[in-house]
Amino acid sequence: MSQHVLDPASVAEAEMAAVARACLVSALDHSKADQIKVTIDTGEVGGDMPVLTIPPRALRFFADVLRQMAKREPMLLVPQKCELTTQEAAAFLNVSRPFVIKEIEARRLSCRLVNSHRRIEFEALVRYQEQQKKRSEDALIKLRQTSDEIGQEL
Repeated sequence: MSQHVLDPASVAEAEMAAVARACLVSALDHSKADQIKVTIDTGEVGGDMPVLTIPPRALRFFADVLRQMAKREPMLLVPQKCELTTQEAAAFLNVSRPFVIKEIEARRLSCRLVNSHRRIEFEALVRYQEQQKKRSEDALIKLRQTSDEIGQEL
């Protein structure tokens, strides 16, 4: 799987990221440009400074990355059309590989076969994760209601 894990930022990095994001968002909010040019100050006197041309859409994405860094939360960058092995899916969900296979066989998690190997689309895995979270929340609400009912009967 092609991915890049970005560990949580240090306190100093988080502060820099927050300031950089604020500047970037402010610049993007006031710009209707099709492209943005960033001049890189190399510190050399009298030399031509390199110019980087960036699409605003990429800078908005970068602002999202900076926001996560400022929160000091780890990030995982995964291409949207990525497919994972059952082992990679298990690692993403923080469950065992046999559990993932059980969920596939129960048709709660979709996959496709490549020869005899299962491949799970990242989007399907995220949908599954959201459904599991919803089921857990619903179960917690039901448990709370049952607990309240029992408490009223005493």
